[in-house]
Amino acid sequence: MAVGRRNFILGAGGSLALVAAAGTWRVTRMPEKAIEPWHPDRDPPADVRLDAFRHAILAPNPHNRQPWLIRLESDNSAIVSCDLDKRLPETDPFDRQIVIGFGTFLELARIAAAQRGIRMDMTPFPDGDPQPRLDTRPVARLTFVADRAVRPDPLYRSILKRRTNREIYSKTPPGISQLTALQAGDVRTTLDPVLLGKLRAITVAAISKEMTTHRTMMESVRLLRIGRDEIDAAGDGLALSGPMIEATRLLGLTTREKLADPASTAFKIGLDGQREIYDSVPAALWISTQDNSRNQQLDAGRQYVRATLRAAALGLAIHPMSQSLQEYPEMAEYLAAVHALLGVPDGHRIQMLARIGHAPPVSPAPRLPLQSHLVA
Repeated sequence: MAVGRRNFILGAGGSLALVAAAGTWRVTRMPEKAIEPWHPDRDPPADVRLDAFRHAILAPNPHNRQPWLIRLESDNSAIVSCDLDKRLPETDPFDRQIVIGFGTFLELARIAAAQRGIRMDMTPFPDGDPQPRLDTRPVARLTFVADRAVRPDPLYRSILKRRTNREIYSKTPPGISQLTALQAGDVRTTLDPVLLGKLRAITVAAISKEMTTHRTMMESVRLLRIGRDEIDAAGDGLALSGPMIEATRLLGLTTREKLADPASTAFKIGLDGQREIYDSVPAALWISTQDNSRNQQLDAGRQYVRATLRAAALGLAIHPMSQSLQEYPEMAEYLAAVHALLGVPDGHRIQMLARIGHAPPVSPAPRLPLQSHLVA
């Protein structure tokens, strides 16, 4: 992620931030290898599955862990499962967010396959519903079938343009027609200033709780990739890049230890910066489902990524505010508060919460190459 004029941000969902002194920085030494998947070859692979998956790996996912494992079978099917080492046990103890990330992945694969007149049939959790956490059983079995009835999805054009934008948003909200265009299925939006004021109080409190709870903070710190070399070497995790990062890293001012130390200036500035970001909510979007089953979590991911593609087409910035939806004990009061505020019926579950608005453009997040997700 490039450094802007005012701040640079760490973390999927914005787990950390540092606010730089005002000034203009010409971005140099940006990652190259880690963003190559965002610039795919114009000539698609002959195997439609590989074409679908090279788009799918660009999906938004928690902490940019990219936990997707793909096993190709016969000549038209594939098994998708989870790399269990890429789960987030502290902030996502039941793997709910990881499953949502699989939903985003599968929907992008479906959209890309449809572009070539291929129908992607999906059987979710074919060997059973893994509870309370994911295991080695497949998340989905996919079959790719030529079908003359399949039509290209107009959202395909937005796949390479989609970004998660963690900048501070303009106070000027999106238009009503723009927000209406994002609503489909279970996706809801609001511009209500009273509701947004109450929502900001919850989201600011929730990000503060995550950053001041040592074990959840450290889960993010361990996934930091500081500077171009680390980002290109890892291809995943929480990226910090740009000239200020390179300079302060060499000076020993930007280190994991300083960012994790509540007594350090870096931590205090970061916490203040995150509070400002999470108070920057000109409009909000959320997705609630009828229950919290694995299938509903997958579906929420599919709906969320479609909303992000619509946002990209409209020129809107979008950023998940996931902290208040997490299930670890310290977050329980905020989880209950956001459900009550948004009027979710008993038994239903808010799966995604995001802010929508206008913000400076950002660079794409690092991605591992498709080959790294393929297993024999």
